Amino acid sequence: MALNSVVIVGAGQGGFQVAASLRQEGYQGNITLIGDEPGLPYQRPPLSKAYLLGKISATALLFRPEDFYTQQNIELVHDQAVAVDRNNRQVRLASGRSVDYDHLVLAMGAHNRPLAVPGAEAQGVFGIKTKADADALAPLVKEARNVVVVGAGFVGLEFAAVAAANGATVHVLELGDRPMARAVSREMSELFRCAHEGWGVHFDFRQGIGHILTEGGKVCGVETVEGKRLLADLVVYGIGVIPNLQLALEAGLDIDNGITVDSTLLTSDPHISSLGDVAAFPCIHNDQKLLRLESVQNAVDQGRAIAARLVGKPAPYTALPWFWTDQGTLKLQIAGLSNGCDSTVMLGAPESNQLSVLCFRQDQLVAVESCNRPGDHMAARKILARPPRLTPAEAAAPGFELKVWEAANRD
Repeated sequence: MALNSVVIVGAGQGGFQVAASLRQEGYQGNITLIGDEPGLPYQRPPLSKAYLLGKISATALLFRPEDFYTQQNIELVHDQAVAVDRNNRQVRLASGRSVDYDHLVLAMGAHNRPLAVPGAEAQGVFGIKTKADADALAPLVKEARNVVVVGAGFVGLEFAAVAAANGATVHVLELGDRPMARAVSREMSELFRCAHEGWGVHFDFRQGIGHILTEGGKVCGVETVEGKRLLADLVVYGIGVIPNLQLALEAGLDIDNGITVDSTLLTSDPHISSLGDVAAFPCIHNDQKLLRLESVQNAVDQGRAIAARLVGKPAPYTALPWFWTDQGTLKLQIAGLSNGCDSTVMLGAPESNQLSVLCFRQDQLVAVESCNRPGDHMAARKILARPPRLTPAEAAAPGFELKVWEAANRD
């Protein structure tokens, strides 16, 4: 059956990509892109780093200028989707408007896990998820003298580097025993710990925040659960995200840590697809187990895959996951998924902040983490996209270079 109307809920990276790719694929029907933020759809990754530093403008954040939506005949709706009527194929909006669809794409993303401690509502306490968050934070980070960051994940450390570059004293509180513990190897964690400490960042590992101290409604410090007190005129937290599932739950779609989709990103309703941070899909790089990935690459590639299916070119989603983070002078790029890794091989010179860590599981290469070695990252993506043949013994051989090995072993 021909699709006359596609409605997309969520105007982030994934939702925008579906709309843009549909037009690139030649789709001629109606496209409605619903986002609950004002303004044009924009990139989120720079919010916690380049945008805060003033290195890129608000205009540079935009996926496309305003005339793109007019020229491509994409209706951009600034409203909140509050219900999905699957029987009548309608999306009801907070304004009272209902939008009909032949096919619906759910790309609602995720929201910050809240900092559930006393005092978290005080002025000067921030999570970073939206442009509004970054706009409110930008002038404060230039003035802050004592900054506490809760969480040593990507977002927390990106902001810690920004705050340190602005001359603040920065303390990072982390429940784990090392930076980015859920995302990278111990070897890479160590490189980043040393680099941040060189920039003046102080780490407190195995420390949880007990409550935020306030004075006149503004933050003035934090106290850890162990009773340690730290001065703070600014607190930024990055302790994970929670997928925005309410719309799908109330619509009766299957849920398993995210909106459950099949290998082509269809939900339990054949008229509804889902993608990005909110969707749990069977990942061929994770033994076909359901996986919910929070990455720009995943949102973009899934958006393209859904658009192709909707114009009659269905295919299983098989894209290799990859991620990145920029922290100060360090650029970390990760290809593949390192869960279950049981051995590693290091390439490069960690003392000069150039390192690649090759992660193996049962002698099979499953992921490569590269800091300031972009050539290794590109080679890793090519190697991991096909059945890996590189062994730990080969990688550990004197003089081994990943780029050279990849070029010599192309099919």
